[in-house]
Amino acid sequence: MLNRMLHNGNGWTLVGNLLAAHGGLLVCGLFLLAGLGLVGEYGRGVDELIQREVAWDNLRYILGQVGSIDTHFPHDRWYGVAFELPLLLAEEVLGSDDYYDVHRLRLTVTHLLFLVGGFFCYLLVYRLFNNRLIAIFALLLFLLHPRIYAHSFFNSKDLPFLSMFVVALYLTERAFRKDTAGAFLLLGIAVGIATNLRIMGIMLFAAVIGMRTLDAALARDWGERRRLLATGGLFLMAAGLVWYGLAPNAWNNLLAHLAGAWSLTIDHPAIMPTLFQGELLPSDELPAHYGLTWFVITTPPGALLLGVVGIAAVLFRSLSRPGAGFRNTRLRFGWLLAGCFGLPLLGVALAGSNIYSEWRQLYFIYAPFVLLASGGLYWVVGTLSRLRWRRDGTYGLLGFGIGLTLLQMAQLHPLQPLYFNFLVDRSGPGELNARYQLEHRGLVVWDGLAYALGRYPGEQLAVHTLLGRGGQFLPPVERRRVVFNSPVHDQDYALTTDQQFEAAHLPDLAFNSQYSPVYNSSILNLRSLDASRMDAAAVSSYEAIYQEAVAGESIIRGEYDLYLEGLRLTFVKEDCQTGDRAGWFGVKVYGEDAALGRIPELHSYKYIGNLGVRLGDKCLVALRLPDRPVTHLVAGQVKGRFVFHDGEIIWEAAHSFIRPGLGEMATALGANRPGVTPGTGFELYRQDNLLIYYREGCTAGDTAARFFLHISPEDTRDLTAERRSYGFDNRDFYFSRQGVYFDGQCLATVALPDYAIAGIRTGQEGYWEFRGLPPVEPGFLRERTAALAGMAADYQGKFDLYWRDGELIYRRESCAAVDTAAGFFLHIAPVDGADLAAARREYGFESRDFEFARWGGHFDEGCLAAVSLPGYSIAGIRTGQYAAGSGELWSAELGPR
Repeated sequence: MLNRMLHNGNGWTLVGNLLAAHGGLLVCGLFLLAGLGLVGEYGRGVDELIQREVAWDNLRYILGQVGSIDTHFPHDRWYGVAFELPLLLAEEVLGSDDYYDVHRLRLTVTHLLFLVGGFFCYLLVYRLFNNRLIAIFALLLFLLHPRIYAHSFFNSKDLPFLSMFVVALYLTERAFRKDTAGAFLLLGIAVGIATNLRIMGIMLFAAVIGMRTLDAALARDWGERRRLLATGGLFLMAAGLVWYGLAPNAWNNLLAHLAGAWSLTIDHPAIMPTLFQGELLPSDELPAHYGLTWFVITTPPGALLLGVVGIAAVLFRSLSRPGAGFRNTRLRFGWLLAGCFGLPLLGVALAGSNIYSEWRQLYFIYAPFVLLASGGLYWVVGTLSRLRWRRDGTYGLLGFGIGLTLLQMAQLHPLQPLYFNFLVDRSGPGELNARYQLEHRGLVVWDGLAYALGRYPGEQLAVHTLLGRGGQFLPPVERRRVVFNSPVHDQDYALTTDQQFEAAHLPDLAFNSQYSPVYNSSILNLRSLDASRMDAAAVSSYEAIYQEAVAGESIIRGEYDLYLEGLRLTFVKEDCQTGDRAGWFGVKVYGEDAALGRIPELHSYKYIGNLGVRLGDKCLVALRLPDRPVTHLVAGQVKGRFVFHDGEIIWEAAHSFIRPGLGEMATALGANRPGVTPGTGFELYRQDNLLIYYREGCTAGDTAARFFLHISPEDTRDLTAERRSYGFDNRDFYFSRQGVYFDGQCLATVALPDYAIAGIRTGQEGYWEFRGLPPVEPGFLRERTAALAGMAADYQGKFDLYWRDGELIYRRESCAAVDTAAGFFLHIAPVDGADLAAARREYGFESRDFEFARWGGHFDEGCLAAVSLPGYSIAGIRTGQYAAGSGELWSAELGPR
């Protein structure tokens, strides 16, 4: 019978009618069947266990078991638990304590909610345009965003908010169309849940209140206005109560919770090194277009094009009928969608929000963008309605684009989070890794473990992974075959990923890569840690590295000898004992950055997944330095988990390429410290253009508070226009950006500006403060004295004077404190009097009188001071010392140079 129906065409009519009536449900049903088969193949997200613990902390508080919500990371208490608490309830229904079962349940529910969001997207598009085919295309665009689809299996933070955001948008349209109390009550519940998931849901809260107030203002009479305001008030009450009820942390202090949640959104405290367009930047210093750029380069082209057309259509209709947008019309809903898409991007750009790890915190804007794209498709189809072949061609072209995206997702599986569209160059083997931050959440660990277990059936494997608790989501039978994170010297294999930005700048040299999913770069390596388990090619490669390294001069000798050949840094230990390769190896790398006026940390060994390899009686590790100017590095070995904790430092050594090593600097400071010592023990020194912060017996707690640094110039014209009203240059910093720890000491260096400095104010708010100018560091004085050896002084007297390279140097070989106690005067006459400040022109010279300790210091038997001279042409200099009541003690004049 079925064959007969299909043969005469009635069957196809039946299928067509079924698709027309229930197309959205059928598509979502197919995706659900596919999704159930994919659950678990993406591993778990790095935040999953943290989110679950946050839910447990809130539940204990609700049950009265604890007096406050104390999360592992303090800022996590600002998150609402509208999704996580129901997940805990689902765990109880499941009745299993095995985390493998719990994990799969969490993934399933997260993905199911994503499909629910897609179905509501379908319903809303159908309601707006009364076209089921366009609604199905919108549903496919929503579901087949490669990155978002993959995140729907493991991201219980950003994806539930995306889903609830589109549900709330559907209910917004419904509430203003039906205009009933029940519709606004339901909308209030949805917006309250969405805002609880992410405080950015407050956008919908404000939009609904604004539109309802506008409707009331345009009402025909007071009775109608009162009814509109009453339903708006019902929405307000429902949204507020639902949000508040699902945020236990707000119960004791509502305003503090609101402020904390908002602050967490616009200024997240976790500052992550982020690779973006080839530059490695702290996440709080990313360019304003960071979020928009990530959206553009990772969204499928079909959705992008239609979204732009949809936004243009809203703008065109707004210009042609501007008044319609102020009433309850489809145009006003278009304004709402455009605002929900564009305002978050604009807000992030203007506020300089600390977002990182691509644009996942902004995934929710994809919902309004798809709705705008469906409007663009509706406009295109309507424009071509009289040209059926062109209209059908548009559908066909869009279908082809969706099919191509689906094919790319299948090819990438399970690495869809690495999807980029054609706007990014993917031709070179390292192009993506050199420009953009790729997979950093450890998702591929699951795939690597599955591969290892399949490659070595029946064997017990000792494996070290970046995610130490990764074995929890293995099936119980397989879990018993793997020993995770045992002592390093006992491990057979290391499972390492290109976490954050190692792929671009510090790749692990894993030569015997037995497993390597590739997307223009190696994403994961499973490798042996002992030559007895390596293949011949791997042994040969490591032996070659060893021979090349020891043929050169070591830059550091100690627990491990370090050799630098090109960009490759090799750690070598000749007589390697058990335990000598325990822990992680790596470097902190620093480079000059004149634009930022500081020496930023380019990389930290905390983030390098690298372990020592045993080659007979030798151990070695090979790392690659960044392909950019490096000024100094600190190499070391650390125990413990390193992703969020420093762990126990086994050894540390410093080396500088442009000045004595930081280790030598600390040693010199430890032996001869004439510096200023505030109450907490930090000592300040100047070395050339560097300001040095040094402390012995230093712990992380001593440097946790932010350091402030205010630099006052002698001439405020040296400041930027925006800073002149303050009178100083603000260069506040965190110690982790500028400093290093080793051997119980901590030392930070900050580059000072090249203009003449009148004084500085620095310290840590609430802990200590210093005003003035610290003394010059003794090592610098010795270096400058040695550089003057053999040079003829421009003047010889009580102090020998040297006029060199824009500096005037005062030197005395046998120097006591009394010799520098009196003040120094320094008068500089320009060739052109116009170079002087107006206040100084009547005198004809610039006065730079100073105290000796401000520009120099004592060392051994001598003393030296170096004063920067102005950049204009100098006709002559008159300098010397003076004392109050005694006048000039001595003076000297130097002619033009």
